[in-house]
Amino acid sequence: MPGAYPYPRFPGHSLMMRLAHPAAGFRLFVVVLALALVSGCSWFGGDEEEDPPAELVKFKATLKIRKVWSGGIGDGSEHLRLALNVASDGAHVYAATHDGRVAAFEAVKGKRKWLRKTKLELSAGPAVGEGVVVLGSSGGDVIALDVNDGTERWRVSVSSEVLATPALAGDHVYVRTVDGKLTALNLADGSQAWFVQQSVPRLSVRGTGAPVVIKSTVICGFDNGRLAAYEVGDGSVIWDILLSPPSGRTEVDRLSDLNATVRVVGDDIYAIGYQGTLSALAAESGQILWTRDISSHSGIAVDFNNLYVTGDASDMYAVSRRTGREHWRQETLLNRDVSGPAPFAGSIVVGDFDGYVHWFDVRDGSLQARVRAGGGRITSQPLVVNDMVYVVTDDGKLYAFKDATKR
Repeated sequence: MPGAYPYPRFPGHSLMMRLAHPAAGFRLFVVVLALALVSGCSWFGGDEEEDPPAELVKFKATLKIRKVWSGGIGDGSEHLRLALNVASDGAHVYAATHDGRVAAFEAVKGKRKWLRKTKLELSAGPAVGEGVVVLGSSGGDVIALDVNDGTERWRVSVSSEVLATPALAGDHVYVRTVDGKLTALNLADGSQAWFVQQSVPRLSVRGTGAPVVIKSTVICGFDNGRLAAYEVGDGSVIWDILLSPPSGRTEVDRLSDLNATVRVVGDDIYAIGYQGTLSALAAESGQILWTRDISSHSGIAVDFNNLYVTGDASDMYAVSRRTGREHWRQETLLNRDVSGPAPFAGSIVVGDFDGYVHWFDVRDGSLQARVRAGGGRITSQPLVVNDMVYVVTDDGKLYAFKDATKR
């Protein structure tokens, strides 16, 4: 598997790392063992975890959530922490599993429309648009399937493992690979249109944020802490800034990956780094408007007024879009390895390592509802389409929920 490795989750922590070069395997073991000792990990039957997952608290539900439907896709990807998410074109939802299966379901009733076996170790996607469903693999493949029946349009090899969901816009598919490349592929046949590359630190957090296209610009964060904007047509640099400078003595201390996908609202960009900051930037110039010390590798959600962030310890924040001022912080789910958040009407929705889905009030962070989507971990951010919430679990199941008070 080019340039990347899956690592086990440290108890009480959600950090997984990779080395840039496979030849450094023994040094990797030393780094992982040292981290395990520092974090109080009990791999070898030692003491209990230093930071165990929070117990679920009792509460009075203020929302009544019901499961509308569920469907199986294929074998799961437990412990790999892959960017296999749910995508939708409105009428259908699409999901995939690491064993190479991709499925399309009716969004409302959950009837499966098609299932395709790609025979790839899928690791990112799907992304849907322009009549295709696009995914990336651990072996450095990108595949495009027809949105109507799942037949293969094209399949190409890129330079390294794909851990970020591709972005589709216009005539191109934009693919971020773990070797620091952002590649534009022609949507018609998968041929390469252009690529750019950033330096890659020797040690980085496993996973990458997806590129985002706004107008004629594609924006992408990298493992070296840089955020850059490129022309969609030829990849020429519009701006490139060091958003999350590394600091500290050790390579672990200096981790500064931009692993969470940036969010764009109007002329503003919101980005967050691991062991870095939450920042607001001007889309046109990359000028930093404000910063706040919050670290995350899970993701950001945004609504009209606020940003919602899942921190590295699974604490959740709501901060003002305009100033970065904190409105509330929720610590009910500490160390439960919570997914990135998703706005749902007046709520924020997240999933956790034990398959639970939680709803919180956007106004004050109070817990509104909790349901369980099987027993598999929910790594990817929930998807909200109209009045439905979709989550995919790492054991290959897809679930749809809605507010039971609404028809």
